[in-house]
Amino acid sequence: MTDRILTVAELNREARLLLERHFPLFWVAGEISNLTRAASGHIYFSLKDAQAQVRCVMFRSRAQLLPWRLENGQQVELQALVTLYEARGDFQLNVEGMRRAGIGRLYELFVKLREKLAAEGLFAAERKREIPRYPRRVGIVTSPQAAALRDVIAAFARRAPHVELIVYPTLVQGAEAPAAIVAALQTAYARAECELLLVVRGGGSIEDLWAFNDEAVARALTVSPAPTICGIGHETDTTIADYVADRRGATPTAAAELASAGWFEAAAELDEQATSLRRAMQTALETRMQALDRLALRLVHPAQRLAANRQRLELLARRLEGAGQRQLHMRRAALAGLQLRLARAQPDLREAQQRLERLDHRLRRAMGDLLARRHDRIARCGGALAALSPTATLQRGYSIVRDASGAIVRDAARLAAGDTLRLRFAAGGADAVITATHPEESL
Repeated sequence: MTDRILTVAELNREARLLLERHFPLFWVAGEISNLTRAASGHIYFSLKDAQAQVRCVMFRSRAQLLPWRLENGQQVELQALVTLYEARGDFQLNVEGMRRAGIGRLYELFVKLREKLAAEGLFAAERKREIPRYPRRVGIVTSPQAAALRDVIAAFARRAPHVELIVYPTLVQGAEAPAAIVAALQTAYARAECELLLVVRGGGSIEDLWAFNDEAVARALTVSPAPTICGIGHETDTTIADYVADRRGATPTAAAELASAGWFEAAAELDEQATSLRRAMQTALETRMQALDRLALRLVHPAQRLAANRQRLELLARRLEGAGQRQLHMRRAALAGLQLRLARAQPDLREAQQRLERLDHRLRRAMGDLLARRHDRIARCGGALAALSPTATLQRGYSIVRDASGAIVRDAARLAAGDTLRLRFAAGGADAVITATHPEESL
């Protein structure tokens, strides 16, 4: 027996070292209670069974790796080191790892089956098939009561409501679920009515999802005649069915989004094209409307054109009359000048008379030619004016069509069967009733 006197700190340190040397890293099972989350991120709780309990601590660096949220009452298996918290002398476990109770055995089975099927090439990338971009009929293998089915239906209703969905009901949990899933798949294969198959189930524990880690289910998926998408559990859940399927969706909703991606993208592209087309049509319409406005400004009413031609004709007539009068005055002045010269020179009257007659003949002939040319020009102008007259147009077989309000009809698209029209001809008029229209016809 030693006479050495230990301090409390030394005693606790020796006890801690003794415990840590004697108990290596090991697994222990129990139920979580008295759970506390510190601001530092560390988790403190008690692990208990029917007879005892022990204090535990899981430091932040380890707690962040947990794939689920710890709660009181959960059954877990801890990988821990036995130690003693020297400051208070508390016996405790430092938790290095944790899993749900029973998961260790199931996980080993999962790994063995995964390695076996991988060795057979069931997970090989080269055997994965392309998902049809525009499936018209999609099969869903799931439970009719599952929330996953409602999620898938909602996703298709939102993204591709026209796609036909066919449900192949099956159990998705329990001992009988694997056989039921295989039977549902075989039913889908036999009916061969779907271009794509979805195998979906909502989240749960590894035990809840275990039916999708069954070898028979995996092998049934490998012989599917249609491409398959699996959406099992949550994003962190991965099953053997996910490895075997042609594509994996992180959730049932994600699986539905993968299946409808082509339609969804096509709808988005169609909306974009429709927007571009509307914009282009609007631009073209505005351009045509501006061109029509410019043409309307240049368009002259026939009455205005007739009035302008009448004014021009009157002006030409006045100019012609003035030109004739000027020529006559000039000739008369010339004649008077000649007469004066004749009188001064006392010319031979006979010769002068003959010359006078010749000049008079030339004058008359010139005046006749000039008047003929002017009358011919007037006649041509009158003919052109007559050709532009509405009456002349009616004489050629045309008619003026007015609707019930008296407005002139220029476009057959404005008419409908049953409309009453008033027709004006070169001689008289008539009333007519429309039986059919032909807007597309032209001269």
